[in-house]
Amino acid sequence: MTGNLLLRGMLAGLLAGVLAFGFAKVFGEPPVDQAIAFEESMAHSHAHDDGAAEEEEELVSREVQGGLGLFTGIVAYSVAIGGLFALAFAFAMGRMGSLKIGPRGLAAILALLAFISVILVPGLKYPANPPSVGDPETIRQRTKLFFLMLVVSLAALVVAVNLFRKLLARHGGWTAAVLAIVLYGVIMAVAGKLFPAINEVPEQFSATLLWQFRVVSLGIHVVLWTVLGLAFGWLAQGPVLAPRVKHDARLRS
Repeated sequence: MTGNLLLRGMLAGLLAGVLAFGFAKVFGEPPVDQAIAFEESMAHSHAHDDGAAEEEEELVSREVQGGLGLFTGIVAYSVAIGGLFALAFAFAMGRMGSLKIGPRGLAAILALLAFISVILVPGLKYPANPPSVGDPETIRQRTKLFFLMLVVSLAALVVAVNLFRKLLARHGGWTAAVLAIVLYGVIMAVAGKLFPAINEVPEQFSATLLWQFRVVSLGIHVVLWTVLGLAFGWLAQGPVLAPRVKHDARLRS
């Protein structure tokens, strides 16, 4: 059944990727174009002040970057995420059976938890930046800090889920969920306080443009994880429920 779920997860990821690409194309490309225009204007201004104008040859055209390149990147990422999501679903399915929420409910909860722990919370500390924002010399440090925050967030999620499972039978779902959420929040609040802040936004860069880019970047992930959770939940109904139907039929006979 795991192989069947994996295939369905990749199909759900494909659908999510196509819709996320449409959202990124319509709402994400304008802020990126404005950021690139700002970057080019600053480069020309510095070159003029230095008395030299060196133009770098563009390896990939902006049209390809915003079209085929964007589509390929988002879809490939979404299909891979869909496969990992299916494996996580198969792992959690046997451990959350006491909740009796069904495949659709489990898929929706997993998608929500993944979005919060992988995208939302790490992004609050280290949000996405458009072109021209950030020092190229510190990109390794910024990437390292983001992934460290991501690892801490996932570890905190595992701890919170384990606490929820332990408290579920004794205190009920509501109390267990509240305590698990509080524990996750406390861990991430401490991590956010300990991790260094990074502020490399140029003074001349538009605050409105930066806000628009970050909102759209978050919106792309909202579309992706929403579609993935709902589509996979629907696709997983068959593989999950079919063995149960057969088992019930045997018991009746």
